[in-house]
Amino acid sequence: MSANRSETVFRARGLTKVYTMGEVEVHALRGIDLDLYAGELVVLLGASGSGKSTLVNILGGLDTATAGNVFYHGTDLTRAGDRELTEYRRHNVGFVFQFYNLIPSLTALENVALVTEIAERPMSPREALQLVGLGPRAEHFPSQLSGGEQQRVAIARAIAKRPQVLLCDEPTGALDSQTGIVVLEALERVNRELGTTTVIITHNVVQGEIAERIIHLKDGQITETQRNEQRRAPGELTW
Repeated sequence: MSANRSETVFRARGLTKVYTMGEVEVHALRGIDLDLYAGELVVLLGASGSGKSTLVNILGGLDTATAGNVFYHGTDLTRAGDRELTEYRRHNVGFVFQFYNLIPSLTALENVALVTEIAERPMSPREALQLVGLGPRAEHFPSQLSGGEQQRVAIARAIAKRPQVLLCDEPTGALDSQTGIVVLEALERVNRELGTTTVIITHNVVQGEIAERIIHLKDGQITETQRNEQRRAPGELTW
C-alpha cells in the first residue's frame, strides 16, 4: 500500500533527547524533523548509537523527548502524561523487538491472545497468526518453534490489536539472513494488507530496499532521506 500524502501520522519537529549519566550528557537526538505518513513502510538506517531506537521509542510513547515536539494525528505526545501515553501505546502502536519476549508456558495462540483480550477492536489470534504464515503452528509452544517462527508470533501479537503504527527495532537482528527474509516478508504483508504505518530499524543497508523511504541517521541527526522508486520484495534480497 503506498503512502497517503494527505494523512500525516507523525510530525516531529526539533526532536531532541539528552541522557544525563553522572556529569556526562549524551545527546541521542539532535533536533530531528520528520514526517511519517499513513500506510507507509519506512526503514531507519544507521550504525549502533545513531539514535534510531531513541527516535522510535519516543514515537511509540516508550520514552519522552528532552525538547521539541512529536505529534500523532495532531496530538502532541510530548505533552502527554503517563496515563495518556499508556492508552496511546495500548490502542495505537504495535512493537516488535529483536528478542521475541514470548511467554514460554503459553502456546503461540495464547501469546497472541494476551493482546487481543485488552484491545478495542482486535482480530482473532488465529487470524493474526495466519497473516504471518503460522496458522498451522498455533498450538505450538515457543520451545517448539524456530527463531524466525517465534519472531513471527511476536509480529502476530503486535498486529492483533490492529494498530495504526507498527514499530520494529532490529526485528531480524537475532536471525540468519534466510530466516530474516521470511520475517521481512511477514512485515511487508502486514503493511500491504492492513495499511499499517510500519517503521523498521536496521543497520543492514540491503533491507532498506523493501521500503518506500530510507531515512539515514548518524549522531542523532537525519543525514539523508531516500525514496525507492523501484522497491524490491524481501525474497529478492541477499545479505
